[in-house]
Amino acid sequence: MATIAAQPEGTGTPPARAAAPAQPFSPPSVALTTLGLALASFMQVLDTTIANVSLPTISGNLGASANQATWVITSFAVSNAIALPLTGFLTRRFGEVRLFTWATMAFVVTSLLCGISQSMGMLVTARALQGFVCGPMYPLTQALLLSIYPAAKRGQALALLAMVTVVAPIAGPILGGWITDNYSWEWIFFINVPIGVFAAWVVSRQMKGRPERTERPKMDYIGLATLVLGVGALQIMLDLGNEKDWFQSTEIVVLTIVAVIALAVFVIWELTEKDPIVNLRLFRHRNFAAGTVAMVMAYAAFFAIGLMVPLWLQRNMGYTAIWAGFATAPIGVLPILLTPLVGKYATRFDLRLLASFAFIVMAFTSFLRAGFNLDVDFQRVAVIQLIQGLGVALFFMPVLTILLSDLEPHEIAAGSGLATFVRTLGGSFAASLTTWAWNQRTTIHHARLTEHLPAYDDGLREMATRLGQGDLTRGALLLNQEISQQAAQIGFNEIFHLLGIIFLVVIAFVWFARPPFAAKGPRPVGGDH
Repeated sequence: MATIAAQPEGTGTPPARAAAPAQPFSPPSVALTTLGLALASFMQVLDTTIANVSLPTISGNLGASANQATWVITSFAVSNAIALPLTGFLTRRFGEVRLFTWATMAFVVTSLLCGISQSMGMLVTARALQGFVCGPMYPLTQALLLSIYPAAKRGQALALLAMVTVVAPIAGPILGGWITDNYSWEWIFFINVPIGVFAAWVVSRQMKGRPERTERPKMDYIGLATLVLGVGALQIMLDLGNEKDWFQSTEIVVLTIVAVIALAVFVIWELTEKDPIVNLRLFRHRNFAAGTVAMVMAYAAFFAIGLMVPLWLQRNMGYTAIWAGFATAPIGVLPILLTPLVGKYATRFDLRLLASFAFIVMAFTSFLRAGFNLDVDFQRVAVIQLIQGLGVALFFMPVLTILLSDLEPHEIAAGSGLATFVRTLGGSFAASLTTWAWNQRTTIHHARLTEHLPAYDDGLREMATRLGQGDLTRGALLLNQEISQQAAQIGFNEIFHLLGIIFLVVIAFVWFARPPFAAKGPRPVGGDH
């Protein structure tokens, strides 16, 4: 890989080695390079969910409590959220290919450390390191894919990445459960080793000799410190909120105050700093701002669906984790089948129309779920998941293309990292607020359903006795359980009605963007920036 240092502004003619190449760099095999990038991205996104269903086994094997085991997820999420917005700074310093290769190999090493952990403390530390080193991988995959495809095929590259974004989180719990049941939990981390080594080797070999512009930016220590403090406190607050009963807990109140103050200082500092560690000025681009807002809102709602449906199937419908996975998995079918077509033909249409249609489909399926009851069968759940897949297939690629369309080529990695960062925070907010809202609405509806039941009504006592097969106490417990399920179902339906409205609202933000929406390719190194 050829690295070219940035020249100070106002200097004379740059040296000969900075001369612009006649043609943009192209790897020996675009297909092989794409495979390496896609595998690395799939592996990284997969690891955000693959450990979720294995937590009971992990905590049991390592002698830890269930609450301690949740830090396996939290530590990864916190570190990943901190690292994502640093992508732009790290790319400027080390170059895209070098940073991608280093991050992928570091991910391999930290995955190995996770697998050989002998205590919960060691595993949580390894997961925190794993989350941090993989932060730049997804944004860099976007930037590198756009750089190796000609303009006419960049939509296909983004469609492929969109498919990875959708399929990997769905496959994670199913694959994690299967590996844990049939082998051991350590292998959910060990499988990253051969995949990561292969991906890093392929990309480094194929992209060898690619000219890259690097700089030595001044380290923004205040920006870095406030970012780490603010994002760390915010992510921990979101993860612990439900467990600690939110603002009834002093710990949550303190974390919130720290997060608000640190992030406020971070934003003000980064907007006024000459060389910020996170370039918030990217939001000056109209399409980037509109596309990012649309992406965050839609992804948060999509993430809430991905969380709510499996939980509902297991808590209310009595499904096992594996069967809940099977019922939700059809959402990935159409994105896989339609990706080549979306990538090839989407740019022939106004991408705002495609995204709007996608959000209408997502809203439609949300409203269908808002009509669920406790008698709904497996087939209906799976069919609605399948229909939602059409919206998912037409959602990610158009919105990604829109938000990247007015960035300069050297801003794409930073913009992708920033957009992925706020999208990740949106998912965290969705996860915490959705489960909190569901619990709250369930409690409210349980109270409403029971307040009209006369405690000493003979008919009610007779019904409870029949339910308990002659045992009044047992029958009363079963009756209360039935009321709780009905209350949870009403709360579930209300949340999905709200999610449907959110998808419709997102359409308005998409139409703030203005064409053209073609993602910009790389400029010759040494040219004007």
